[in-house]
Amino acid sequence: MSKLPACLLVLVTTALAQTQPKPPSAADSLKNNFEYIHNKILVMAQDFPAEKYDYKLKPEMRTFGAVIVHIASGVIYAGKAGKGEKVKWDDQEQNPAQYTTRAACVALLKKALDDANAALQANPLGPNKDLEPFLGVLQHSSEHYGLLVAYYRANGLVPPDSRPKK
Repeated sequence: MSKLPACLLVLVTTALAQTQPKPPSAADSLKNNFEYIHNKILVMAQDFPAEKYDYKLKPEMRTFGAVIVHIASGVIYAGKAGKGEKVKWDDQEQNPAQYTTRAACVALLKKALDDANAALQANPLGPNKDLEPFLGVLQHSSEHYGLLVAYYRANGLVPPDSRPKK
């Protein structure tokens, strides 16, 4: 008689364990977060008024367009380093003077994201299996996302992610 409740417990426990969703791996979480923040930044790059791309919060700061180019530079680094290329972060910094329009900045960011996402897909843990360079670039881009929000607010604009959902 005592074997029956034990068998039922094992069956119920096994059934419950099989229905529980498996938590995402570290690589899956990184990929999802990398895409999430960069998609938000891409939307901002496409949405911010083209005539305000040269706006600076303070004279000594980067323009909105230069921040987009700077973020793209970090993403370029992720794409190259993520494939195992021996590159230095600072060597990937693009010159914002070469990207003077919204269209040029958006095209640079899109290309950088395509390359980084391909590297992340091919090598989800990074070349050294430590989630780098993707994790570092994710943090870098997240910090600059906050700065882009400030550019929106300083211009009396509502960032796309803060707008009411339809």
